[in-house]
Order: sequence, then structure tokens, then C-alpha cells
Amino acid sequence: MNEAKLIAPHGGQLINRQVALPALEELEGLPQIEINVRAVSDLELIANGAFSPLEGFMGEADYKRVVEEMRLANGLAWSLPITLSVSKEKAAMLSEGQKIVLSFNSQPVAFFFLNEKFGYDKELEAQKVYRTTDEAHPGVKAVYQQEEILLGGKIELFRKRTPEAPFAPHFREPAQTRQVFAEKGWRTVVAFQTRNPVHRAHEYIQKTAMETVDGLLLHPLVGETKSDDVPAEVRMECYEVLLEKYYPANRVLLSVFPAAMRYAGPREAIFHAIVRKNYGCSHIIIGRDHAGVGSYYGTYDAQHIFKEFEGAELGIQPLFFENSFFCKICGNMASTKTCPHGAENHLLLSGTKVREMLAAGEFPPSEFSRPEVAAVLVKAYSSAK
Repeated sequence: MNEAKLIAPHGGQLINRQVALPALEELEGLPQIEINVRAVSDLELIANGAFSPLEGFMGEADYKRVVEEMRLANGLAWSLPITLSVSKEKAAMLSEGQKIVLSFNSQPVAFFFLNEKFGYDKELEAQKVYRTTDEAHPGVKAVYQQEEILLGGKIELFRKRTPEAPFAPHFREPAQTRQVFAEKGWRTVVAFQTRNPVHRAHEYIQKTAMETVDGLLLHPLVGETKSDDVPAEVRMECYEVLLEKYYPANRVLLSVFPAAMRYAGPREAIFHAIVRKNYGCSHIIIGRDHAGVGSYYGTYDAQHIFKEFEGAELGIQPLFFENSFFCKICGNMASTKTCPHGAENHLLLSGTKVREMLAAGEFPPSEFSRPEVAAVLVKAYSSAK
């Protein structure tokens, strides 16, 4: 089995916009733009092909059609704007056609080839993409905090990862995950997106999906998230102890997804599907309130949005799962599709309740969380006091 038999990247080609670190004299005299953490993660994912077919930050035609129709200007499905903003004053100092240095913490990380600059409507983007203009929504807040002008153009990333980089043992670019899948003889691979520790309900739907495919890509997002989300390093430790004891090692790959979380619910579900297609996955699990936050989206809105696309448009196959739980009468994990018993027999714990238990040093029931995972979380919450 070889990579040619894996699903094709979105748009047909895996983009690579990575270049060697340039000599200092190549940077001298070029205008610079200081970027934030989200832009850095976007840069990395554009450069390594995770955001294929994007080769840089969106121009006006792509931006407008993505916001309005979830399509790039050429009609290809794409659901979230990937943009770079600057102030009006900074934009006035830049000229289209210029080669610019993008810096993070004052360190050069990429070249940016400015093709165009344009204004945009932040409230319209918020309403279309996030379905709300409420600044309490973290994604909307991030849009409102952007500068007034967007810059479109290709990038070349020269900030390379090192063995000391965060999560280095589990970091793989799309070309690398595809190589692993090919070496393992996997042709069908299901992706699981998560920004939370895996509990028994997650484990249940992952293993149900694994019955129908060759392998599982457990692909936790480790980029920028809300301040009250479980820290990425704690989540990674949870995944490691879980996989060590409860999953077949030859059928699972744990690899990090260094993206920023948008909390865009339905639109982000489409985005997560397209990106995992670029990593080589043929299927993706979409559960309840995928990529949601608060009560901004309906429980299964992230599943319904897939009906707005023809199957061939996305290429990757979504696997829809309802809310899972432990049924005391069935004696196992189930969902309303498989369990006939009433809600009073189902073990369901709110996130608030679980956090309270962990903070008090209490282990959640083993029907809710594997004890090894609970131990990692109890330790983390206790040390955070």
C-alpha cells in the first residue's frame, strides 16, 4: 500500500511553502509586520500543507466568498477566513507587490508577498461565520480585536521546528502522517478532533468508528484555546496514558494539530474535516456540539451543516455520533440509538461538576473517565490551586 491510494489533498495538491532560513542580508531593509500567536499557527499550517490549497493569507475575492458562501473564489469548499490584519496606518506604509518580513516576538518567521490590501466588515464576518455578533463569544471577540485592514498574499515560512519544540515527539506535518498511514498499510483513516481530555464517551465513539476503518488519527488541537480549557500539556499526558492501556498500538496514531481554536461550531466542523483530509484521513468523527462554545449552536448543528455540501465537494466522509453515556441497566456505553432506557439510568456529568470533583481531588466515576486519565487531571487541578 502506498500514499497514492490515500485520499487526495483538498484541491488535489499538498502545498509546501517552507523555505530555509534566509541570510540576514536578505532581511535587511524589508518592511516588517509583527504577528500574533494565531497568525503564527496559521502560517505554519499554510506552509506545511494542512490548509491546502491555500498558499498564503486570503485575498479579497476568497475572503468575501468564504464569508458569504463557504467557498473560495474558484468555488472550492472552504468554511473559515484565514486572514492577516494590520492597522490603517501600517497598511498605508505598505505597497502591493512588496516583499515583507513577518515576525513573532521580534524574530523573523516568514516572508509575505503582499498582493492586495482591503477593508472588511467585522460584524458581517462575525454573523456569517460564528452566527452571532456577541463579543462574549471567543471567536467573535478575536475578530473584533483584529485591525481594520486585511492583507492578502502568499507566504514562505522559514521558522523550523526543533527537537525541543512543544510536543515534538507527536508533531507530524500532513506529508508525514500520510507517510505513516502508507507504511502501516492504512487506506481508510478516521480523525478525531479534540481540545479536551478523552473520556469514556469519546473512547466509545472512537472505537465504534475504528470497527469500520483501518486506523484512527487521534489529533488533539494544541494551538491557542480559551484560558479555562485544560492546558495542552495536561491533555497530551491524558491521551498517552489512555492509549498505553486501552487502544491497540498498531491501529492508532497520536499526533498534534497546532491550530488555533476558533469555536466556530458548524463552520469549524467543515474546516476540521477539510484539514484532516489534507493529513490523509478519509473519515472524521463529528459528535455533539463539535467546536462549539456556550449555547451559541444547536446540539447537532455541526452535523446538519454537512448537508449544505455535495459529498464529492468535501471528499472526506463525516461519521455522525449522538451524545454517548454509560447506561446503568445496559451495563455499558451507549447512545439513544442503541439504549432503550430512560435518562434517569444514564450517567452524565457536566463539565462544571467534573472540574469541581477534580479540584477537590475526587476521581470521577470509572464509567465516566478511565482512572489513569482521572489521575492525571486530579494531579493537574490540585497543583493549580
